[in-house]
Amino acid sequence: MTSAPQPSVRKPKPTFTLEVIAQQWLSPSLVRVTFGGEGFALFEDRPETDKYIKLGFTTPAPESHPVTRTYTVRSVDHAARTIDVDFVVHGAEGLAGPWAESARAGEPIVMRGPGGGFRPDPAADRYLFVGDLSAVPAISAALESLNVGANVSVFIEVESEAAIPPMPAPLGVRVEWIVDPEHRTETLANRVREWGKPIDDVQIFAHGERESMKVLRRLVNGEWQLPRQRLSLSGYWARGRTEDRFQQEKREPIGQIFPES
Repeated sequence: MTSAPQPSVRKPKPTFTLEVIAQQWLSPSLVRVTFGGEGFALFEDRPETDKYIKLGFTTPAPESHPVTRTYTVRSVDHAARTIDVDFVVHGAEGLAGPWAESARAGEPIVMRGPGGGFRPDPAADRYLFVGDLSAVPAISAALESLNVGANVSVFIEVESEAAIPPMPAPLGVRVEWIVDPEHRTETLANRVREWGKPIDDVQIFAHGERESMKVLRRLVNGEWQLPRQRLSLSGYWARGRTEDRFQQEKREPIGQIFPES
């Protein structure tokens, strides 16, 4: 009698403690924190440009357990043994943003990961990267990974010109910043519609505010019916929700965003 195959066991991601090495403001809304320390030896890097880690934050209540938040790894410097993570800040709102705003060298933090999602396919004819400030780290990493001469369009929504951070791009690539202080959910989808339905092999990376991504999904999946395997589209956050509520909503049924063909 042949025994049934055993289900594969997913290897748990390592958990380790790092410390703050430096903090740098990229714009009034984006701050970079560099982490390092002996725990870096446990960090197992991945090839994806959209790789993410979980950070453990301690709330003011002494009896509280650490609260985790998921963030994109902006870059890894193996020579310096450091990891850069960029945080969007909104004053006193939230947990991670205020922490990053006041982070000081030597301050410890628990990190778990990384996991990985998207990376550009070198075989694609063109690339379209779309998002808001929360997607800037992943888009920046993706741009740095492209071959010289790659055909790429980048649309990033910000609430003001002052919020625009430095964002080096490959020669010939123009990053288009779309200023929309009203945060309209259709802003990014409207710009992509103007860009036009592609007829060649385009790989799309679009991450940002949940409702904006739902509108964009209706366009590229529902109306244009682009191949889903060429699309990485997801909500990093939700306006008006706490992170904990947003993560809970992601596990709840939300219905069909667009009709099946």
